[in-house]
Amino acid sequence: MPNEPIMSVINLNKQFKLRKSKFGEHQKILHAVSDVSIDVYKGETLGIIGESGCGKSTLGRCLVRLHTATSGKILLNGLDINEKKGEALKALRKEIQMIFQDPYSSLNPRKTAGQIIEEPMVVHKLLDKIQRREKVISLMKEVGLNEQHIHRFPHEFSGGQRQRINIARALALNPDIIVCDEPVSALDVSVQAQVLNLLNDLQKQHNLTMVFISHDLSVIKHVSDRIVIMYLGRIVELCNAQEIYTNPKHPYTQALLSAIPPESPFEETQKIQLKGEIPSPIGEQKGCPFASRCMHVMDRCRVETPKLKTLEKGHQVACYLY
Repeated sequence: MPNEPIMSVINLNKQFKLRKSKFGEHQKILHAVSDVSIDVYKGETLGIIGESGCGKSTLGRCLVRLHTATSGKILLNGLDINEKKGEALKALRKEIQMIFQDPYSSLNPRKTAGQIIEEPMVVHKLLDKIQRREKVISLMKEVGLNEQHIHRFPHEFSGGQRQRINIARALALNPDIIVCDEPVSALDVSVQAQVLNLLNDLQKQHNLTMVFISHDLSVIKHVSDRIVIMYLGRIVELCNAQEIYTNPKHPYTQALLSAIPPESPFEETQKIQLKGEIPSPIGEQKGCPFASRCMHVMDRCRVETPKLKTLEKGHQVACYLY
């Protein structure tokens, strides 16, 4: 990997203001993403994993500016996405695209597959009408669809085919980065494998960089070069995929990986049972977010929030055990 990252996320925070109740309570703040810093390098797949509600999808939406971050920076090729507006933001959006989780609700039901794939090129005024049609047909073939599918509407496709349309649309602008937000979780297992292999082939063909968000441990292991573990809006561990699966450091990562079923039915694995309640992301946050469920908790864990520390081989972990 090159020394210079294609994207740098620096101390990113995203908060949501909750609606006041009719009883006149003070407005509360939900901390969805807290103090996240990551570098993404050209040509790699960075996996982001964690429990539901850990903030991974919110982080992905901040990266493509579907959410505006509350504070922090997102530098894409040196330019801060969070500060751009209007035409400047529109120009930056050509460089980063997103594939969404639900392959049906993310498609306009009133447009044909060809119109959906062509739309980004129309919005950004790329190519003429004939060239756009030629590129649409080329993209459809790349993702495993036929030219005859160009006039069909989304409801006429299967779930896997709809996701292929989403992938083709994301490729239409030749982006540098694609953010994949659980792109196979709504698909059958056999179709999941086909779509993952397609994404892998397209990444090599187009020299793409991918941020791959998932809650599926086996999928993340299969596709990722490096993996980010998130818990309650914070990064608790970051390392290359092989190292994280063979030598997890953070107690949460250890518990998460212990839940993976063994490859052999004769292999015995010891599952780590987490006790205690998950803290609420609403209101002021104090101490380590995992302190209430950690088997190694110390007094300082309840009052001080640990920062990411770099151990051997670039392994980063946010824990006072190290």
